[in-house]
Amino acid sequence: MRIIALKTLRVFWEQHPDAEQALLAWHHDARRAAWRTPAEIKDVFRNASFVGRNRVVFNVKGNDYRVVVAIHYAHGIAYIRFVGTHQEYERIDAASV
Repeated sequence: MRIIALKTLRVFWEQHPDAEQALLAWHHDARRAAWRTPAEIKDVFRNASFVGRNRVVFNVKGNDYRVVVAIHYAHGIAYIRFVGTHQEYERIDAASV
């Protein structure tokens, strides 16, 4: 998958250094993937949630952090729409970010 944009992750881990390794690991795995369906995501990320409008919520670092990604399966692109703490995630509508 083409991941847009690593900078979003970097900005977050600069404020939350304990998230850096987990976010880099997620990025590495997602970049190497070629997801064509939600089921293919579930095969690798069993805790991923699908919230509509092709949005996928990934739990990172033992559910301390959440990454919301808009997936365009046909084009092989994953747009990072949100990175935040569990508490910050509770204040957004993941299907519309």
